[in-house]
Amino acid sequence: MTAAGSPTTPAPRRVRVALLGCGNVGAALVGLIRARHDALVIQSGAELELAGIAVADLSRPRPPHVPVDLLTADAAALVADPSVDVVVELMGGLEPAGQLVRAALDAGKPVVTANKALLASSQGTELRALAHRRGVDLLYEAAVAGAIPLVRALRESLTGERIDRVLGIVNGTTNFILTRMAEGGAGYAEALAEAQSLGLAEADPTADVAGHDAAAKAAILAGVAFGYDVAASDVACEGITGIDAALVAFADRLGHAVKLLAVVERVSAAGGPASPADAGELSVRVHPALVPRAHPLASVNGAFNAVFVVGEAAGELMLYGQGAGGLPTASAVLGDVIDATRNLLAGTTAPTPERTPARLHPASDLTSACCVSVEVDDRPGVLASVAAVFGDHGVSIKAMEQHDGPDRGQARLVFLTHHARMGDVSGTLAELARMDAVEQVGPAVPVMEGGA
Repeated sequence: MTAAGSPTTPAPRRVRVALLGCGNVGAALVGLIRARHDALVIQSGAELELAGIAVADLSRPRPPHVPVDLLTADAAALVADPSVDVVVELMGGLEPAGQLVRAALDAGKPVVTANKALLASSQGTELRALAHRRGVDLLYEAAVAGAIPLVRALRESLTGERIDRVLGIVNGTTNFILTRMAEGGAGYAEALAEAQSLGLAEADPTADVAGHDAAAKAAILAGVAFGYDVAASDVACEGITGIDAALVAFADRLGHAVKLLAVVERVSAAGGPASPADAGELSVRVHPALVPRAHPLASVNGAFNAVFVVGEAAGELMLYGQGAGGLPTASAVLGDVIDATRNLLAGTTAPTPERTPARLHPASDLTSACCVSVEVDDRPGVLASVAAVFGDHGVSIKAMEQHDGPDRGQARLVFLTHHARMGDVSGTLAELARMDAVEQVGPAVPVMEGGA
């Protein structure tokens, strides 16, 4: 009791946080924890204190707000420190991140991570099982769409919903490139160079432009939204490297925008929508698509992300926001740190429903109208021979445009097909690529239906 006779307020428990990695996201997280200290005490019920920051290079310059006395090159020792309560992994990659996360969980310490590659690898299933056995959290809101609260919405707000489809733009780099190609008429190489100059694309952009980043996120969404264990290697994946300005302009004239989509949906064994009484098979894929201008995803431009969720009872929902960047991603990480802290103090964990292996539907058995760009020698008879290959594979042509090719004596043909089996379309492209008169064949870009 105080002198006035009122009860004293107990001091909040101190929760010590180990940070593994201090790049853009890690440094931003340090800034948020320090700037919001008092508010975080109220939100989490504890005083969050940085116990240490593990980095690969101690000599690298850090922002002024990052305390150098907390830096260490010994990440394993930091994780093993008995005074550490929560571990935040922002190193990326499979190793040593996987070993460190495993060590933290095995020691009964909650882990927050943004490491999509790790979660979507074979280790992801093992780490989730280990967290469940140890009764601690493994949280990863920031792994899918940056600041967008997608994982939490699917795991908690929509936990009673049968989700039929999740699709969206989950990679800001490719969305920026495709936006520049559409709005400014830039070619792929020019738009990529601009993204790199702005820091939106890495010097080696393969993970983004080849679709691998989006594939890892699609695998994670398959688990959170549908309860199936899916690895990134299970995802049918096509990037944007084969998209050219002619195809983007053709799509625009058709009233469509070209977007790289991650799609996870229930389908029947025959390839159509699964009935409400049927769990169906799961189609998990990443590919560019022609999205009708009337669809909300078509207006998501620049480096922004958006995810469209279709539920049996809830209907259509869309979550939109910044999907990358130091501060937006750090915001999602901090939200998980607060959740992990609350659960630690309460002796509980976030919901972790059991998962089962997915029955994956072959992407080749799906059907769609498609857009295809082909570079050919500009001489008599070539167009007829190319069109014949489509017909030989049972793929009907709905529309076609011809443009000047990149070199003299070449032409670029852009085809729009009627609905066809994707395996037949792939067979068409493979045969076209073997023709002497064909210089280059672009990807088959499915045309999304007008609705969700």
